[in-house]
Amino acid sequence: MGAFDILAISGSGVNLNRTWLDSISDNIANINTVRPTSEAAYQARYVEAQAVSPDAAQPGGVAVTGISLGSAEGRLTYQPDNPMADAQGMVRMPDVDLSEQMSQLIMAQRGYQANLSVVQRATDAYNAALQIGKG
Repeated sequence: MGAFDILAISGSGVNLNRTWLDSISDNIANINTVRPTSEAAYQARYVEAQAVSPDAAQPGGVAVTGISLGSAEGRLTYQPDNPMADAQGMVRMPDVDLSEQMSQLIMAQRGYQANLSVVQRATDAYNAALQIGKG
């Protein structure tokens, strides 16, 4: 393990959590997106991640392996006053649970903060080590 590998490992965590936060914000922003029953509902985005094993090329960490989408069926809701409602007064809403998204938001935010804290502490330690040689 190299002297600066901690920065790469924590940086991969920052990137993962940033992607996770972006997908959660999309999901929350579209939680009330209404579509006609003839169209697909907004599909929630879910980040897929995988641990990266350390090797000669990289020190390890985590990587985003993809984004999976939720159900396109969503849920049918009775809203007869909505201009997109069909003859029965139904519209299609996304199948996104706000409480689940808020829980995931807290986890992603804490992971982001923790990884940034590691980067900051490692940077401070490297700077302190450089100051020893000047003294």
